[in-house]
Amino acid sequence: MNIQKIIVGPISTNCYLLADPETNEAVVIDPGWDGGKIVNQALNSGWKITQVWYTHAHFDHFAGAEELVRHLGYTPSIAMHSADLGLWKAGGGSVSFGVNLNPGPVPGVDLATVHSLSLGEYYFRVVHVPGHSPGSCLFYCASENTAFSGDLIFYRSVGRTDLPGGDWALLETSIKKKVYTLPGETRIFPGHGAETTVLEEKEENPYVDA
Repeated sequence: MNIQKIIVGPISTNCYLLADPETNEAVVIDPGWDGGKIVNQALNSGWKITQVWYTHAHFDHFAGAEELVRHLGYTPSIAMHSADLGLWKAGGGSVSFGVNLNPGPVPGVDLATVHSLSLGEYYFRVVHVPGHSPGSCLFYCASENTAFSGDLIFYRSVGRTDLPGGDWALLETSIKKKVYTLPGETRIFPGHGAETTVLEEKEENPYVDA
């Protein structure tokens, strides 16, 4: 599986392009800004974007969706957990940052009921990890030892819980039961900052003990 990270938007959000080298189909995880840039990077790599997955519905993780769809000329499948639908409809907190945005198409795949996603031969388990937001999700591909964690956990840090819908107890439980139980060599691709691993966080994360 090919993985490209694109840093987008005013809060330096990590957007990920994943592609199956056999079919050249691609998924965008968290098109937080710069939708045209994301599309151009996919096209330059010879990939066709067929799906978009949101880890959660804060604006810096979906604000580029409308531009992305406009540049594509079609609407790919869009997946999000319905527990974050109200947050998405409210603009994902964008008003607090003075941002007026068009959120793009309504997500049509509800990750509350769809528990696995696929990209060609690659399968991802959808793991509900509330705490940063009610509908936060992690996408775990066992065959590639990769997990896309959104804003649940970062390199030696964790997501905020002081935003609407945040809950420290839930976030801590999600990390302990849903992240720290993954194989230690699992690479974690977070919503902001550098890549890390499960083992690194279990041993060094100062916020949540293993």
